[in-house]
Amino acid sequence: MKVLKFGGTSVANAQNIEKVKNIVANSSKNEKAVVVVSAFGGVTDMLIKASLLAASQNESYKNVLEEIEDKHLKTIQELIDINNQSKVISNVKRELNVLETLLEGAFLIGETTPKLLDKIVGYGELLSSYIINEYFIKEGIDSVHKNSKLLIKTDDSFGKAVVDFKATNELCENYFGTVTYQVIVAPGFVASSAKGEATTLGRGGSDYTAAIIAAAVNTETLEIWTDVSGMYTANPKLVKQAFAIPHISYEEAMELSHFGAKVLYPPTIQPVLSKGISIHIKNTFAPEEEGTLITKSSNGKARAVRGISHVENISLLSLEGSGMVGIHGISKRFFEVLSEAKVSVVFITQASSEHSICIGVASDDAEKAKSALEKAFEYEMTLKKINPVMVENDLAIIALVGDNMKSHQGLSGRMFSALGKNNVNIRAIAQGASERNISAVINKNDVKKALNTLHEQFFEDNVKQLNLFVMGVGNVGEKFLAQIEQQRKFLKKQLKLNIRVVALSNSKKMVFDENGLDLKNWKELLNNGEKTGLDAFYQKVKELNLRNSIFVDNTANEAVAKTYEHYLNDSISVVTCNKIAASSPYKNYLKLKELSRQYNAPFLFETNVGAGLPIIDTLKHLIASGDKITKIQAVLSGSLNFVFNNFNDKTDFHEVVKQAQDEGYTEPDPKIDLSGIDVMRKILILARESGNELDIEQIENEAFLPQESLDTSNVDDFYKSLVKNKAHFDTIYKEAANKDCRLKYVAQFENGKAKVGLQHVPQDHPFYNLEGKDNIVLFFTERYSEQPLLIKGAGAGADVTASGIFADIIRIGNF
Repeated sequence: MKVLKFGGTSVANAQNIEKVKNIVANSSKNEKAVVVVSAFGGVTDMLIKASLLAASQNESYKNVLEEIEDKHLKTIQELIDINNQSKVISNVKRELNVLETLLEGAFLIGETTPKLLDKIVGYGELLSSYIINEYFIKEGIDSVHKNSKLLIKTDDSFGKAVVDFKATNELCENYFGTVTYQVIVAPGFVASSAKGEATTLGRGGSDYTAAIIAAAVNTETLEIWTDVSGMYTANPKLVKQAFAIPHISYEEAMELSHFGAKVLYPPTIQPVLSKGISIHIKNTFAPEEEGTLITKSSNGKARAVRGISHVENISLLSLEGSGMVGIHGISKRFFEVLSEAKVSVVFITQASSEHSICIGVASDDAEKAKSALEKAFEYEMTLKKINPVMVENDLAIIALVGDNMKSHQGLSGRMFSALGKNNVNIRAIAQGASERNISAVINKNDVKKALNTLHEQFFEDNVKQLNLFVMGVGNVGEKFLAQIEQQRKFLKKQLKLNIRVVALSNSKKMVFDENGLDLKNWKELLNNGEKTGLDAFYQKVKELNLRNSIFVDNTANEAVAKTYEHYLNDSISVVTCNKIAASSPYKNYLKLKELSRQYNAPFLFETNVGAGLPIIDTLKHLIASGDKITKIQAVLSGSLNFVFNNFNDKTDFHEVVKQAQDEGYTEPDPKIDLSGIDVMRKILILARESGNELDIEQIENEAFLPQESLDTSNVDDFYKSLVKNKAHFDTIYKEAANKDCRLKYVAQFENGKAKVGLQHVPQDHPFYNLEGKDNIVLFFTERYSEQPLLIKGAGAGADVTASGIFADIIRIGNF
């Protein structure tokens, strides 16, 4: 004999009940089936609401009762043809009249006793099971309705009655052993006492009914049909990558259910546990899917961690004080007080020094627990041997669950390391001796990020998801987005990195999509976005609170650079080609570096020097390996190198500068490049990354621009000044040509001093043949004292700069 249970969602309406009928018809072809059903979706809540309204003598309970009636009559009309409706409607209305009388009684006396409430709330299952059975019969199924009150006997603990298994098993064996119908439809949740009084089995009661019957008839498998395809590795509403667990043990299922997996209620497992009956969780709306099979033991070769679950709305209560140390009975008194106050403890941890006890309770019970404990320990608190009870609210518990966790080393380390990297603060930790569960208390706002972080760590084959928040979609930004779109599949397959652009912003609009923006039409999405602002963008990033978040700055904007501190403070990594932050006052540069270390959020700016060339990265490796920089010589401006490589006696200086700007080799304001400030920032950054304290004011700048050009306030005026001073630039070129030299804008750092300026470079110098927009850096170190370490390549251009930003993001992904 099979036992199938269908939950409230499965029988929420006529369309769903039709799906249930198809499943039952298929399951009962070759053997009898007991079908246990819940109330129609939402009806139990409506019954409770009507009861409370009636008890408070609020006549609007009649409106709720009318809704209940309408719901059932509408379902009958949709399921059963008009020729067969009258009998069903008549019986349902008769039962509803009794329900109305019960509610009237509650209204008259102004209260609902537990006994009366059991009678009222049981009507949901009684009505649904009757209607469903009548529908089955109409559809040709050999079906009969059996009231579970006649099968399941309990004590008279109304609200959550205790089952008398001896009497119940005897009744079930006698009935199911003799029944001749192929399908027996029974209401879940309801039972009766030895005196025949209506009782209920409490939360999860319909599952419990099915388990009791399954154990009594010794079925091989109890099927629980619900609206999801089994027990998931994590809540699929919060973790998109979560998947159904094919096979799990009783103990693992109980742990996951206790920690928030709503598919199953732990007491359900109890009747079938001792008999070794398996439980199969299936999806009413996708019956072909495998679901989850729950048995005595799971697959021995399965993953160590089988699932990640959580409980929200938790408060931590801590009792501390020197008067607790070495005093017998403190823990006994502590938990007795909570038991007497009917406060359920869901989490316990105690310091080995006996100086404190910390527990987790439902937030609704926090004040009640605090009051009870302070009353119980009032004497010790008066003597200041024990401190007042501390309460922390707005918390949640997350838990790793798995039978095989005890045989795998380092799981706790991986768990807490992954959470720490994403700025998820752990308030308390508990781990049982069986090591089947590792639990941690965190801020409830971090639940989604924590679940996704842990799921990525333990279930996604080491595929790491990076969430990018990109500001600036000009030349560099556009190339950067194109490169991400092009390389996405490769990175996921080869480097196990799943890169998603969650947000984009330009100077006017911003657009966010937590699931990742479609980069094929990002321009359209951004144009239709909302008004942007630096603070608005940051607040939205913070609000989303996604794991592995990276802020990407593709601008040259000083105001944007000033926001890095906020991102790093929230453990959000920063990748930028914007040189302003790293070349800002040394105190600020140092602060950003310290924040990066403190909050484990990389602050990377490889493209600040040499675009896509690995200059800063190479320098870091030299320093980390113990080498010491003695001198740096470099051509660090691809734009200036392009300008002076193309400027000669047949060209005008301003035309070459305009060409460099048009081809994307200069900043939007070319004066930044030509004034030398850009090169000053770069040599400053290299000096600082070499371990030197230096500010930009200390760098000597041998400017080649006329003062008139330096004094301009806009790009148009700047170009006009270049035209006006044509003779000045022609003279500069001739002086170098007369010496058989080339013009190179050179930066140098030596003995703690830095300078930049235009130099005449002879033919035998490494800089002489530097072509196009290339950069070159010579690192003289204690190890490279005779022949410097040389890095050379394209140092300007949107493509190479974008690739450098991309490389920094990959570095973070591999971090």
